[in-house]
Amino acid sequence: MKYYSIAIDGPAGAGKSTIAKKFASELGFTYIDTGAMYRAITLFYVEKGIDCSDEASVCRYLSEIDVDICYIDEAQHVLLNGADVTGSIRTQKVSDNASKISAIGQVREKLVALQQQMARSKNVVMDGRDIGSVVLPFADLKIYLTASVEVRAKRRFQELVEKGTEADLSTIAKEIEERDWRDMHRENSPLVCVEDAKVVDTSDMTIDEVTTYCMKLFDEVKGCEQ
Repeated sequence: MKYYSIAIDGPAGAGKSTIAKKFASELGFTYIDTGAMYRAITLFYVEKGIDCSDEASVCRYLSEIDVDICYIDEAQHVLLNGADVTGSIRTQKVSDNASKISAIGQVREKLVALQQQMARSKNVVMDGRDIGSVVLPFADLKIYLTASVEVRAKRRFQELVEKGTEADLSTIAKEIEERDWRDMHRENSPLVCVEDAKVVDTSDMTIDEVTTYCMKLFDEVKGCEQ
């Protein structure tokens, strides 16, 4: 049986997760929340009382960890060694340590292997910054989702205002530009638009318009195979 994989990359604020989830839902594919997978691994170490910044200790236990994602009644569930940890991975302690875990090279290698295994056993949509270049270089469809700094800053500003948080538009725009630079120049798996990716600028598009366009791109991929 043929399984399809779709990789969506792009800078912060381009709408990757929103589009990936909606796209996956429209196709009936599994949306792979890579961030949730890192949180699940972090939970393993938090529960064992292991210092997440101690690379040697973290790597010692990596072989004991298995992470999977499944959907029950259209709701995502994260499994850690077979146990449902969907609620447990959202605690503050996990949040505080996830970045330490994700910075360790061997952890990233393990998760990339798990994510590739998922893509070979089910239809998936995955989003991030290195999906098309590192995680799913074999993806059937690669999309690079982007938008102007101005638009991305306005979106973030609106989110914060709706939450009742004070925000400054120019400060947000500056932070986005700085994050873009860091993501594009980081040593491990930098943000890159691979040559075979379809670039989609969402600056002047609604969520539904972007999803419809992505569906069209996927239909073209399937059409080429027939």
